[in-house]
Amino acid sequence: RPLRIFNRLTAPLGMLGVKWPSLAPDDLLAAAAKQTGLDDFGEETLREPLEVFQQAFDGEAKLTSFGRVVARNLLVSSLVQRLRVLNWAKEHPEVREQKIERPWIILGLPRTGTTLLSFLIGFDPLARPLVQWEASSPIPPPDLATYAEDPRIAITAKQFDQLQNLNPPLRAMHPFGATLATECVTLFAFDLRSLSFETQALIPSYGRWLEKTDMRSAYAIHKLTLQILQSRLPTQTWSLKTPNHLWCLDLVKDFYPDARLIWTHRDPTKVVTSVASLNASMHKTNSNRVDPVAVGREWDDKLHAGIVRGMAFDDRQAGRSWCHHLLYSALVADPIDAVRSIYAHFDSELDPLHIRRMEAWMEMRGQDAFGRHGYEPRDFGLANEQIRTRYRDYIARYGIPAE
Repeated sequence: RPLRIFNRLTAPLGMLGVKWPSLAPDDLLAAAAKQTGLDDFGEETLREPLEVFQQAFDGEAKLTSFGRVVARNLLVSSLVQRLRVLNWAKEHPEVREQKIERPWIILGLPRTGTTLLSFLIGFDPLARPLVQWEASSPIPPPDLATYAEDPRIAITAKQFDQLQNLNPPLRAMHPFGATLATECVTLFAFDLRSLSFETQALIPSYGRWLEKTDMRSAYAIHKLTLQILQSRLPTQTWSLKTPNHLWCLDLVKDFYPDARLIWTHRDPTKVVTSVASLNASMHKTNSNRVDPVAVGREWDDKLHAGIVRGMAFDDRQAGRSWCHHLLYSALVADPIDAVRSIYAHFDSELDPLHIRRMEAWMEMRGQDAFGRHGYEPRDFGLANEQIRTRYRDYIARYGIPAE
């Protein structure tokens, strides 16, 4: 109710042509600089995405006043974290000598078991998962003495509580938690090149731009952030995941040449509709005019483009040993055996402690802890046969069973 009142009271501003709060690039850069007292944004990679964002949020997203506040806060926060990461690296140049060795990188589409798999691999005593609170605010990097009681944990937990109070269905769609393993797509946001922004509103022009832009600068700050975090809390390897990698596999191999890549596969009729449903629900928090059919069409196109990119990369490799292909059906049938098969693919064995941790977690946490995520293809202008036809080459190549 307070949110509805806020939107109602500020609605006349839009009717008068006032776009509040401002999403102008210079205003956002100035806000981040003022908040941090820093002004070195590094290489000039921000102006273009900021201009694309302004046009997309103003012209396509149909944001409420609250939605504009959210959009501004997301962009300013990303710029703030960028300033802090670059400044920390300037003051501690030795962090760039940190070696990110053999990271686990999960790069399947959303809703293909990537979250479950990231939790399971993250229980490896020798692997460090990127967790939500440190991805959201990595500077100063936590150390062994402060990690467990860092005040940023409580701040992030409160933010998730607020989000789920605004949008209760999200509890059944995706696990949220300050200390849970999260997508490293958050680190790409520090360069304003991230799939995560598209979960906030329907901004297809930004999506098209993101598919074509050079992601090298985003991977540079992605790696630098991991180096900074690792410099004070050492780890043998990282456990990372985001579907955003599927669009950029050449760069993944450039920046992490010894990465152990895992591509999860699931029936596209489940994936496309589930992703459309999740994003339509997210958009409703920031817009009062969400078109589910438009959301379904946009994410169907986006996911298909990612699959096409991934398969093209696959075509260029000698055999398929460059990654481990994992069927969602195999993962949910026997999660621990699925992880064992992944480790075997990369000539590794599961540590007994790792197995015990996975077993304990699987016993304690049920899939339906917060209810079931229900959706129908027709609600998003989709049809199962239409999806199967569009993705038939993908289904055939990797032997993906229908659900």
